[in-house]
Amino acid sequence: MSQHPGVPPATTTYFGHRTFNLETMRAKLPRNVYQAIEQTIRAGAKLPPEHAEVVAHAMKEWALEHGATHYCHWFQPLTGTTAEKHDAFLSIDRDGTVIERFSGSQLIQSEPDASSFPSGGMRATFEARGYTAWDPSSPAFIMTGPQGATLCIPSAFISYYGSALDEKTPLLRSVNALSRAATGLLHLLGHAEVTRVITLLGVEQEYFLVDRALFERRADLVMAHRTLVGALPPKAQQLEDHYFGSITDRVLDFMQEVERELYALGIPAKTRHNEVAPQQFEIAPIHEEVNIAADHNLLIMETLRRVAKRKGLALLLHEKPFAGVNGSGKHNNWSMADSLGNNLLEPGRTPESNLSFLVFLVCTLKAVHRRAGLLRASIASAGNDHRLGANEAPPAIMSVFLGQELDAILSAIEREEVNPSGDRQSISLGLAQLPAIARDNTDRNRTSPFAFTGNKFEFRAVPSSMPVAMPNAVLNTAVAEAIDEVAAKIRARREVAGDLEAAVWAVLREEIAATRAIRFEGDGYSVEWAREAEARGLPNARTTPDALAAWLEPSNREIFTRYKVMSEAEIDARYTVRLEQYVKTLDIEAKTLLRMTRTEILPACLRDQSELATSYSRLVEASRALDLNDAVAPAQGKHLAAIARDVTALLAATDALEAAIGGLHSQGSPEAEGRHCVDALIPAMDAVRELADHLEGRVERAKWPFPTYLDLLFQN
Repeated sequence: MSQHPGVPPATTTYFGHRTFNLETMRAKLPRNVYQAIEQTIRAGAKLPPEHAEVVAHAMKEWALEHGATHYCHWFQPLTGTTAEKHDAFLSIDRDGTVIERFSGSQLIQSEPDASSFPSGGMRATFEARGYTAWDPSSPAFIMTGPQGATLCIPSAFISYYGSALDEKTPLLRSVNALSRAATGLLHLLGHAEVTRVITLLGVEQEYFLVDRALFERRADLVMAHRTLVGALPPKAQQLEDHYFGSITDRVLDFMQEVERELYALGIPAKTRHNEVAPQQFEIAPIHEEVNIAADHNLLIMETLRRVAKRKGLALLLHEKPFAGVNGSGKHNNWSMADSLGNNLLEPGRTPESNLSFLVFLVCTLKAVHRRAGLLRASIASAGNDHRLGANEAPPAIMSVFLGQELDAILSAIEREEVNPSGDRQSISLGLAQLPAIARDNTDRNRTSPFAFTGNKFEFRAVPSSMPVAMPNAVLNTAVAEAIDEVAAKIRARREVAGDLEAAVWAVLREEIAATRAIRFEGDGYSVEWAREAEARGLPNARTTPDALAAWLEPSNREIFTRYKVMSEAEIDARYTVRLEQYVKTLDIEAKTLLRMTRTEILPACLRDQSELATSYSRLVEASRALDLNDAVAPAQGKHLAAIARDVTALLAATDALEAAIGGLHSQGSPEAEGRHCVDALIPAMDAVRELADHLEGRVERAKWPFPTYLDLLFQN
């Protein structure tokens, strides 16, 4: 049947057609070469150099068919974004013939110079060499441009001496570490047929959209991607009418174009909806292997940004672009599966009798409990500091929510009171025409940073603008450590008792008791929880400088070196780069706020004040001329005096902000600069904002120098 005019083609007809995936390779490569690269992708086997030449030729021919003129190694430096250097396929032979060439060596490795990327002290600026190395586990893809296309090859980025200068390399190493540990534990539990354990990830990406014309009129959005000033309008999100509401035509048009581009790139976008705050939305893909999911999340962010610009919109991925309404995060849905396709975090109908599930559940609890500070450090940023603990975001305290049923099961195991449960309970809808719905083993807790959600853990504290590679590298490594320790305890007990199952139950009881402090089923926003968490010994790093200190703790550093995920120098680099990014971000924000206040807000307020003063003077003169009572204009005078007081206070606060900025880079060390940001710069910025926002509510709207929240959130 022919396609009906105006009806878009079925997704299955073009899904992944701009991706050099296994299906494409099966069609383009000789059988023996395809089998070799399949082993490389699925089992990590090395690809013979002669096969690389064949793959490179096939990849080039495929790319040319899609209109590609250039290729690049697409990598993830420590900037929090992606990077690429385009090289043309064009080459000139010795006899002057113009040809298109792409060799195996060009596929496998490239040298993009890279001296200006942050390295955290791993090399000096004059040591410019950096190498990109092809990652066969993540498929190459075609990115289209205004006048052609580019073949993008996902790659790791390493220094001349082999140090990881990127986000991807530690993640790949952590995947291997977790696979080794989990496979060993499964063998111990009697699952000898398992050859590998993979980490699966689904990333829910939240974002805001605003009209681009309005965006470009605000220096804070352009420079900092968040509003540094801005008063809430009378209506924001309090009626909860935006969440899951009808999607407007303009936004739906944007979403549909995004999805078409993602499907062509082989990215399985599944869900789209309005989020809680006005102009806030979410996109979520189907779960994939963690390395591919991490790459795809970066491509999702880039695609959102590119399509938004084409549609006259601006994408805001900042964690808190608008004060007083919900911020944005990435809900990092993480799980493990063995080589037979079994989800290791699947409880089954009777979780308490699923021994394998209980062991891996408790291992994850152990990992979060022991490395809570490190997990907090992995998601620390200036933007996330604004978000954590406010408006439905989880608090900075790391805890685990399991849900009533699982929590009760673990407590019963600890007390040696486990009883087989009946069938899973159902939720009755009270309507005869609708079926009963099976109730999951857990409910949702939006205030928990790490919640079990049926057959996976949702790490809800990951910030929306951050690549997910490092948070998952930390999580994988921490879980690998916990698995190895639990396996060692089981082996030791079995040697004494001789019975594997008895040994497992004994270790489970011990570890459940030891990790009780990390389990919390209540309201993470409550003041009582902060006090209780402190009593439990759980860290509460409220700011990025406080959180990043976890990278310096010897115990945390030791697990990365032991599992060969990062060297000491690579750990130092992450700490240094994250701290530098925090300071630079606050420096940019403070200078932008100072400029906006002095060149836009204060002039507008003074003009308004001058006009009011003139009007007031005329009113007073008219009253006297008409011999009216002096009480005619007191209200007007009071209003004028209030504005004058606020303007005077804003002038003083602006001077204080300038002084705080001036003192930032005279602190003597990155740590002192970070502390100066927390103790001096942020309070100075807050003081300016409070006064500016108050004046926004007093000054004539036509005189306010840039779009307000009312414009940004409700008029586009």
